[in-house]
Amino acid sequence: MAIPAPTKRLSFQEMTPADLDDMAALLGDPEVMRYYPAPMSREQAARWIEWNQRLYREHGHGLWLLTLRDTGEFAGNCGLTLQNVEGTVHVEVGYLLRTHLQNKGYATEAAHACRDYARDVLGLDRLVAIINPGNRPSQRVAEKIGLAFKRTALYNGCQQRIYAGSLHTNPARRRAQRS
Repeated sequence: MAIPAPTKRLSFQEMTPADLDDMAALLGDPEVMRYYPAPMSREQAARWIEWNQRLYREHGHGLWLLTLRDTGEFAGNCGLTLQNVEGTVHVEVGYLLRTHLQNKGYATEAAHACRDYARDVLGLDRLVAIINPGNRPSQRVAEKIGLAFKRTALYNGCQQRIYAGSLHTNPARRRAQRS
């Protein structure tokens, strides 16, 4: 399976059961999970990995593990998942980073790579981000990759802000890129 190309500072890889310690620490961190209903247990982190492995097999994408290219340090996860919002299934770009790596541009860098992968490899024409109304940093990431606030929707029992955007490029720009 293909994965997003490395960025200047980040590498992507599929999650495996061997990543459970890192994923349990990330998903169990109250600060990382402050906009989720609650931090996750180790068992829930194992199910998170299993869910992503199923997404890789069935859809060719999921959330990928992020590492810093210069050190190999685990950074978080970012990728593309299927999400049902009020009866309509969308492909969402999602991102979670370790607390000490937040506010350094890593989420935007990873989300850009996933947006480009969605467009260029998967051929998708639309992407969404489902974001807690209080999570302004995540909203800024969505805006930086070209998504715009569209509406508020009920998602998993909570009101969330739905950001969306077209992945089509301008036809004149596409012609110029091919020349």
